[in-house]
Amino acid sequence: MGTGGAHKAAAVRFGTLLGERGIRVVFGGGQVGLMGLLADAAMAAGGTVLGVIPNHLHEIEIGHPNVTDLRIVDNMHSRKEIMFRESDAFAILPGGLGTMDETFEILTWRQLGLHDKPIIIVNEGEYWTPLLHFFDHISANGFARDGLGDLYEVVDSIEAVLPAIAAAPEPTVTTIFARL
Repeated sequence: MGTGGAHKAAAVRFGTLLGERGIRVVFGGGQVGLMGLLADAAMAAGGTVLGVIPNHLHEIEIGHPNVTDLRIVDNMHSRKEIMFRESDAFAILPGGLGTMDETFEILTWRQLGLHDKPIIIVNEGEYWTPLLHFFDHISANGFARDGLGDLYEVVDSIEAVLPAIAAAPEPTVTTIFARL
């Protein structure tokens, strides 16, 4: 859940916002942590939620039994592919290594031209500022092209996510899933 209550409150606000607007949540399927709080808030606000969880995590993270659609898959790769297919955009909220894994993969896929769906990094409370500095460091040292920041947009609040997605160009890349 992270320390303090700010990240919890942000997850609940975002889930509520999505649910109220009828925007389906696609997430990792766990009942615990911030993702569980976000899913609960979305459903409490009348929204639908798709959770995707691998068998081996279903028992550890306790797959969320109350979501609209819970898909239990064989492995992490299947999980991420389904989450990608079912999503129109990606909002990166504060999280740990699992969030980092998913963030780096979706950014890499975009960098490789495998998709051009919006990626929004929610830097509420400056949580992601060290990561954003690291991205600059990667570019400055020649390990990524200049303009790495063109792959994503950074917003400072949950309330800025949906306007950022709405302002993003309409995706034009047809994803060839065999390339993922």
